Amino acid sequence: MKKIFGFLLAFSLVQFAFAQDEIKTPKVPIGGRPNIPADLKIEVGFNLLNNRPADISTNFFGSRSFNIYYQYPISIFGESSGITFDPGFGISSNKFAFQNEQNLFNDPTKGPESSEYLELTEVLGDDIQVDKNNFAINYFDIPLDITYHVNKDNYAKGFRASIGAKVGVLYNAHSKIQYTDADGLERKVKDSQNYGLEKIRYGLSLKAGTPGFYVWSYIGLNKMFQENLGPFNTEAQQVSFGIAVNLF
Repeated sequence: MKKIFGFLLAFSLVQFAFAQDEIKTPKVPIGGRPNIPADLKIEVGFNLLNNRPADISTNFFGSRSFNIYYQYPISIFGESSGITFDPGFGISSNKFAFQNEQNLFNDPTKGPESSEYLELTEVLGDDIQVDKNNFAINYFDIPLDITYHVNKDNYAKGFRASIGAKVGVLYNAHSKIQYTDADGLERKVKDSQNYGLEKIRYGLSLKAGTPGFYVWSYIGLNKMFQENLGPFNTEAQQVSFGIAVNLF
């Protein structure tokens, strides 16, 4: 019986080993990322205002950027040149947290598409407790990158770096304020309007990293606000940077 039992046990282990070999087919190639000839990218980071007036200040950690882009690499100068042109599309959400409990409001002296920078107490009343206060600008973006791949034989491996441009169309801007008034009532105010923002933005983008993970930056070349319609006639430009992952 012991010999029969040992034989059956050995036979079962062999069968199990063969079954495992058949089942363990790689679901995805290289590093667990699907081998799809395109990139779905999620970028997170922080926003700054370049050339802003001294009267406007932002909280660094509260001023965040979140982008989702789909880009398709096209080989140029040959399949093994190591250089691709990566056009794409996506959305970009950008928040700005202004300090000293201030935010943007419509400026009636300039017209319906304009803004001024005011303390919340001037608009919402005294004796309020502010719980949340931010300003959001959202764009439909078209990123256009030229990418150099160090590994010319396999673009899905190795270091790569890109320089490019990004053009965006404004589709929503709003302030969001949550506060408790003098009577203890919790209130939420979300105000969507143009605020005098430019409807088109454009700038330069820089990226560097691996196919699965990279760092990125965006430098706006045009002003965020239309001429004489923003607060303090500001000529501020957006600068953003952060980290990103490629889902595939």
